[in-house]
Amino acid sequence: MTDSTPSGAGDAIHRSGEQRHDVTQTFGHDSDLSFVPFGVELTDTEQQAIAALPSGSALLLVRSGALAGARYLLDTDVTTVGRHPDADIFFDDVTVSRRHAEITRSGSAFEIIDQRSLNGTYVNGERVDRNILENGYELRVGKFRLNFFASPIDLAANS
Repeated sequence: MTDSTPSGAGDAIHRSGEQRHDVTQTFGHDSDLSFVPFGVELTDTEQQAIAALPSGSALLLVRSGALAGARYLLDTDVTTVGRHPDADIFFDDVTVSRRHAEITRSGSAFEIIDQRSLNGTYVNGERVDRNILENGYELRVGKFRLNFFASPIDLAANS
């Protein structure tokens, strides 16, 4: 018999000798997925961090979840997002799949690609398989909500 209680700690052997399997918890109802934008109110520190971004980079700001306020620099061609400890952006929560999504960079353009996650990846409230990211877009990975900001240098060059 398998215990499917989320553990977040990978497979583990318990006293009974049974193996517990790591699982992703699903959201209960569609109401859990409602989209109410946070807006883009930025602190002075966040504005300075965005202003300092070099060309070809971007910033993800975590707006909700246990890591609210965290910032992630996107400056490589592939950034992995998930609950796996080796993920570049590690979200330790059962609503996030181990390999949830990837953010790819091509020149100064960024795209998010869902990796067949259980709860899906959302951009501005819409579930997506893949989506080009634009300045200020809101992403949702599990219960985490984030805003994407591109380098101001690239924004000026593309306008």
